[in-house]
Formats: sequence, structure tokens, C-alpha cells
Amino acid sequence: MYLHKNNGFHASIAIFDAMVYIRKALLGLWNIWFYIISGASLLLVFPFLLLCLTRERWYAGIFYAARYFWSPLIMLGMGFIPVIKHKVDLDYGKQYMFVANHLSMIDIMMTFMAIQKPAVFVGKMELDRLPFFATIYKRAAILVNRDSVSSRKNVYVQAKRKLELGFNMVIYPEGLVPEPEVFLAPFKNGAFSIAVEHQIPIVPITLPDCKKRFPFQFSYKYWVGKPGVVRANVHAPISTKGLTQKDIPELKEQVRDFMREALKKEGYK
Repeated sequence: MYLHKNNGFHASIAIFDAMVYIRKALLGLWNIWFYIISGASLLLVFPFLLLCLTRERWYAGIFYAARYFWSPLIMLGMGFIPVIKHKVDLDYGKQYMFVANHLSMIDIMMTFMAIQKPAVFVGKMELDRLPFFATIYKRAAILVNRDSVSSRKNVYVQAKRKLELGFNMVIYPEGLVPEPEVFLAPFKNGAFSIAVEHQIPIVPITLPDCKKRFPFQFSYKYWVGKPGVVRANVHAPISTKGLTQKDIPELKEQVRDFMREALKKEGYK
């Protein structure tokens, strides 16, 4: 009787292990599919994007292609259901600095879909090595090497130019991809300094579902993620009118506190 029970126990363990391996294999294939669909959808509009890069003002074409084609195709192709909610109706006759939390590959797609008018992203220089994507990325976005003082200063020069052309700005203020256990990393000054300098409101975007659906650490830290609803919540603007550079630390913490509380209410973990 004992031997029979022992054999049953070992059989259960073997079945469990097999299910774990099968799950990892399926998640691995799903991860690969993300890069396939991202690359294929980019190739479909690549000539159009290259055309838009020939004129600085034509960046709007790149933004709209990303918002209405590239991002929705990837999200739906991965089995995600994007749900965009605006807490207020933004006056897009004005310009804004959009800031969002960042812990997933799909944050960018959801951010594109959440913003209704062309916005230029400030992003990491490391991503300029990706084939095809880098061709567009390093010309359409403002790239920053956070270890370089001159690179960080150049962001302000380029941001001023983009704002003069009438575009909005998007920055992920954590400035990095935090470890999974970090709820919301400390914010860098960049987004707030630009917003104060140009006296444009800051609009927080909270992304409560991207991390659990498709985390950055997916491929090498832990095997999680699954299709489902992915929300982006666009909140009311926070004014920078009358603020100066000395107000940046307080403003930065005000926005971070607001986003942290909003994410908690939205079920982010």
C-alpha cells in the first residue's frame, strides 16, 4: 500500500513538472510571436514611415501609423484587449507632457493608443540597435544616454524644437525598467524640467495591467503573462503655470504620489 501511494506521488510530481515545461514552451513561443508580429507590422508600413522621416513636420504620419495600425495590430495579435479611459477630455489645442509608468514591452503601444494627438517620445539610446525598428526610432524619437551629461542636455534642445513644431512630449519618468518587486521607481527630473521650462501641463497615464500581461522580465526572470484586458488611464492635467526650476522636486513627488495612488486603486501590483 505504501509503495502504491509513493508511486502515485511521484507520478503526480512528474505530471506537474511536465505541465510546467509545456507552459514555459507555450509562453516562449508567445514571446517569439510578439517579435514576429511587431517586425512584420513594421515592415508593412516601413516605406510610409521612411517617407514621413524626410520632413520633420511629417512626424505626425509616424505617430498616427503607430496609433491606429502598428499598436492595435500588435495588441490584438497578442490576444490583448486594449481599454483606453480618459478621466477628462483633454484640450488638444494645448500641448502636454505625458508621463507613464513603465514595466512592459507593451507600454509603448498602449501609450500611443492613449494619446490622441502627435507626441514625441524620449527613449533609451540602447534601443537604436534593433533592426528596422532602429531606423525609425533613432530619427522619430529623442534618444538619451542617461550616463552622458551632454546627451541629457541635448534632450532639452531637441524637446524645445519638437514643442515649437506643435508636438506633445512623452517621457517614462522612472528612467529605467525597474525590477518586478519595485512598485514605482523614483522619478528623474527630465520630464518635469521640460514641462516647467515650457509651462506645459503634465498628464499622467497609468498602465495597471501591462506588467502582469507581458512583463519585461518575461523571458529570463519568471514565466508569467497571458492575454486579456489591458487598461490605460489618462488622468487630468497637472498645471505647471508659474512654476520654476526650484519647484521641480516638489512637482516630481506630487506626480509620483498621484500615480502611485491611482495605480493602487486600479489593482496594479
